[in-house]
Amino acid sequence: MRLTNHSRQASLPIWRDANRLLLELEQAVRRFPRYHKYALGADLRRQAMGVCRRIVRAAMAQADGRERALERLTLAVEDLKLSIQLAKELQAFASFAEFARIAELVVAVGKQSGGWRKSAWAKARPEVLPDAQGAGG
Repeated sequence: MRLTNHSRQASLPIWRDANRLLLELEQAVRRFPRYHKYALGADLRRQAMGVCRRIVRAAMAQADGRERALERLTLAVEDLKLSIQLAKELQAFASFAEFARIAELVVAVGKQSGGWRKSAWAKARPEVLPDAQGAGG
């Protein structure tokens, strides 16, 4: 397997933030109580890796497939947010500060994926955008 277009993903802020999120979650799960480490923890790690994979797929997708890839990415981020919230409620994180760092990262990734999705949607449908000159007059 050849890693092509790696520089494309590496230059995306969402890629940087998603990787940081993945690493933070890996470290946090190591400190989870045994009861949560192997079920909830494994699920969080799997979901975070899935978000990273979906970013790569969206970045490499052709224009006609990018919208669907970005939709899947935004849904994966929302699922991850729910799991992180559950881990907080179950007191799986070692501290509130650890949860806060991870929550901040997942929210940033969510905002970026949503913005990327809107941008791709607008590029695919320029006829839907309001005419700047015709507006208001």
